[in-house]
Amino acid sequence: MRVLVVNHVSLDGVLQGPGRPQEDTRNGFRHGGWAAAAGADPAIARAMGARMGDGFAWLFGRRSYEDMLRHWNEIGGPFRDGLNETTKYVATSDPDAELLWPHSTVLSGDVPAAVAALREQRGGTLVVLGSGELVRSLLPLGLVDELLLMIHPVVLGSGQRLFGPDPEPRGLQLVECTATTSGVLLATYRQPSS
Repeated sequence: MRVLVVNHVSLDGVLQGPGRPQEDTRNGFRHGGWAAAAGADPAIARAMGARMGDGFAWLFGRRSYEDMLRHWNEIGGPFRDGLNETTKYVATSDPDAELLWPHSTVLSGDVPAAVAALREQRGGTLVVLGSGELVRSLLPLGLVDELLLMIHPVVLGSGQRLFGPDPEPRGLQLVECTATTSGVLLATYRQPSS
C-alpha cells in the first residue's frame, strides 16, 4: 500500500481547523473554518478521488479520528457513510483506546513500524487526513509516498503547521499542480526516494 497525505493548508503551512470555526481551538486558535469557502469546489473532490483511487483505507491520528467521527455522524450525508464503511487505522499512544467507529484498528507502540508493515501489503492506499503529528512522524522515515496539498490563498499567522514549527529541511518533487477557480492550488508532491 502507498501512503497518501491529503490536507488543506494555508500559504503559511497551517492545517489546523480548516473546515469549521470550532473544529480545533487548541492553543487559542481562532481562525477555524478558513478553508470552508472552497469546500464545495468540485475540482478539489475530483483531485482527491483521483489520487485516492479504489481500495483505500484511512489512516488517522487519534485527534483527527475522534473529531471526524463526532462531526460526520452528527451532520450525516454521503461522506459519513463512506467514513463508516471504510477501514480505518488510528495512531494513538493508548493501546487500549476505545474506537467507536466501525472497521477501526488501533496502531499503538511503534506506529511508524506498524505503518511500514501496512505499506508492505499489496495494492491500495492509506489516506491520511489532518493528523499533523502523525504526518510529521512518518515523513522523516520515508513512509509518506505522496502529499496532495490543497493550498489556500490565505495567510493565518498562527496555528498548527503541517511540517511543524521548526521543520527539518526536506526536498519534495512536484508531480502535478493545478489552480481551481476558487484560487486553491492542488499540488501533488512525492518524496524523492518514493
